[in-house]
Amino acid sequence: MFLLLPFDSLVVNLLGISITVLFTLLLVFIIVPAIFGVSFGIRKVYMKTLLKIFQWATLRIERGAKEKNHPLYKPYVNGIIAKEPTSLEEEIKEIRRSGSGKALDTPEFELSDIFYFCRKGIETIMDDEVTKRFSAEELESWNLLSRTNYNFHYISLRLTVLWGLGVLIRYCFLLPLRIALAFTGISLLVTGTTVVGYLPNGRCKEFLSKHVHLMCYRICVRALTAIITYHDRENRPRNGGICVANHTSPIDVIILASDGYYAMVGQIHGGLMGVIQRAMVKACPHVWFERSEVKDRHLVAKRLTEHVQDKSKLPILIFPEGTCINNTSVMMFKKGSFEIGATVYPVAIKYDPQFGDAFWNSSKYGMVTYLLRMMTSWAIVCSVWYLPPMTRQPEEDAVQFANRVKSAIARQGGLVDLLWDGGLKREKVKDTFKEEQQKLYSKMIVGNHEDRSRS
Repeated sequence: MFLLLPFDSLVVNLLGISITVLFTLLLVFIIVPAIFGVSFGIRKVYMKTLLKIFQWATLRIERGAKEKNHPLYKPYVNGIIAKEPTSLEEEIKEIRRSGSGKALDTPEFELSDIFYFCRKGIETIMDDEVTKRFSAEELESWNLLSRTNYNFHYISLRLTVLWGLGVLIRYCFLLPLRIALAFTGISLLVTGTTVVGYLPNGRCKEFLSKHVHLMCYRICVRALTAIITYHDRENRPRNGGICVANHTSPIDVIILASDGYYAMVGQIHGGLMGVIQRAMVKACPHVWFERSEVKDRHLVAKRLTEHVQDKSKLPILIFPEGTCINNTSVMMFKKGSFEIGATVYPVAIKYDPQFGDAFWNSSKYGMVTYLLRMMTSWAIVCSVWYLPPMTRQPEEDAVQFANRVKSAIARQGGLVDLLWDGGLKREKVKDTFKEEQQKLYSKMIVGNHEDRSRS
């Protein structure tokens, strides 16, 4: 009887069976585990398998490079110029001694002083520790992604076949599956928060809102095949506090929100993002600002202060760097979130670029291109550390408190602690930085022997 069906009916039946099987698998292995916050360990087995394949591929490439006497990978270092932390005065003294034999006994200008500033300028051009924080982190081994390897002439026939097989798996299997999961997660988030938003305020609404958010974010995490290791969960942020974290990617929000319940802070958007924001705020007290309000620091601080003073409200999630940094460093924290006097819960996030680069270079890739790169990577692997809560000391100002929190995050995540503003990604260096160097040199010339800042 089945063989006698017309061809069109046969195709429709097969398509229906395939879709039913697919959604059954999604429901059993992904959506239901996401609801209860459990995992079958499939992603960890997948990660271990990938590691073995990467190790084998790297050995094959290294063998080919060794036979041809060519360097394969550039060693990744934090800087190419050795620098000693010395002051402006000490360095100029050394230049004067080596040049004219004079020391800094009499405060006066010497022509040789200009060599200090010339050298500093050339060092900055050759080894710019700011600009390189906005480009992808260099890998020490190949992960079978063409975007992370530029040594194709070392690839053997076996590696070429393996790479081609990887392309088929990533684009023909993983990508459609991940898109389906992302669509499912976003749809459930919009629908679930909208429905919960109609309930009266109370414990029932709060309970349902929390679990709807957690379920949907966990589905979105699985849409990226994200493998996350959370450390020190007893330090997770609590109500009435502020959670601050280093910022590498827009998915930092999903990474943290899949393990905790947060109030988001951000600007109101249009389009799909606007639909999601309007649905979310119905079920949870998120803090959204109009475009005209974002630049008003006092209004922003007032809204945040009102939120944290209510100890029944959720902890606010903030990324004080204000831009994405490439997973190697932590840059200057904006002081706004450290001025309102709330308990700060620092969180360090560190991605493993071996499976996929999570860094979003917004000046190079749009959001759609970035998401496509993410969904065609092998996986997103990261570690999250919850640090003990920190409060502002009586003798500290907001800037000092922000620097102390930033240093703690950098130490825990194994990141470089930089004082530079991440806004330099799109802006020029402020005149105040140049004026500071001019003031230091002026004090030295006029014979001011007070304590001087480090250069």
